[in-house]
Amino acid sequence: MAEPLLQVKNLATHFHTEEGIVKSVQDVSFEVNAGQVLGVVGESGCGKSVTSMSILRLVQQPQGKIVNGQILFNGQNLLDLSEEQMRKIRGNKISLISQDPMTSLNPVLTIGEQIMEAIMLHQGLNRKDAHSKAIDMLKLVGIPSPEDRVDQYPHEFSGGMRQRAIIAMALSCEPQLLIADEPTTALDVTIQAQILDLMRDIKTKRNAAIVLITHDLGVVAEMCDKVAVMYAGKIVEYTDVFSIFKNPQHPYTIGLLNSIPKIDQDQERLEPIEGQPPNLVNLPKGCSFAPRCKEVQAICHTKEPELIKVGEGHQVRCLLREGKA
Repeated sequence: MAEPLLQVKNLATHFHTEEGIVKSVQDVSFEVNAGQVLGVVGESGCGKSVTSMSILRLVQQPQGKIVNGQILFNGQNLLDLSEEQMRKIRGNKISLISQDPMTSLNPVLTIGEQIMEAIMLHQGLNRKDAHSKAIDMLKLVGIPSPEDRVDQYPHEFSGGMRQRAIIAMALSCEPQLLIADEPTTALDVTIQAQILDLMRDIKTKRNAAIVLITHDLGVVAEMCDKVAVMYAGKIVEYTDVFSIFKNPQHPYTIGLLNSIPKIDQDQERLEPIEGQPPNLVNLPKGCSFAPRCKEVQAICHTKEPELIKVGEGHQVRCLLREGKA
């Protein structure tokens, strides 16, 4: 077996605030092979985006800090690199598709200028060749009349076209790893399907690895090979996409699946997960999910569960599955 392209080991990222230390990411471990898609799912505030920012070492400083762990990319620990070395990797070998294209694009530069910047920086092309490649990238992501659109500004693009432009920027240097942070949020279903098809082509044609952060379990089912379910900064279940739908083990995963409509079942009402995610400054004792869990036992409020193996390639963080509750 080839070594995974990306290995995250025991990652912990904290933020220092006036209220206290926000433990956004705690003891997170996963790996992604070339040509594979890992889905990272969970409610807002569970640590998904901070995990992606940690991989790219874009955690806001001095408030934010990666306090533990390793991030191995092609066997090299990114946490050991200087900022100058990281700049050669960001946008080149590892690219990010952010969830809000309007705030990610510079409003005073044309779309072409913003795509060309990465091409000229990382690939050493002159302006003329970089401009031609920018047009090719816009054509690749399905933007009509790319020769005209390349010289337009972000406000002249629709939401779906801005998202495609962000993808064109991310792909311009042919990255080995693509981190997509909710790439289809706020897009209509037609554009969403086109962007997912585009990402699927990227994986197949370029053998790129993708870390896909999303709330949408339908997208997970369609796109992903493996799934990491996050809650309160930790991975609570980690397995292949088939097992996550057919044999979910953690009560939180089961709750997420029960809260979405199913076309093969007659449901009068959806079944929500009661309550709210915990305050990451003041986490409850024991299992973080215990206050919302329908299967909670007394020990769950005092003992913190560990991530254990419950099957081949299937890990879960739950005392019930350990047989201790």
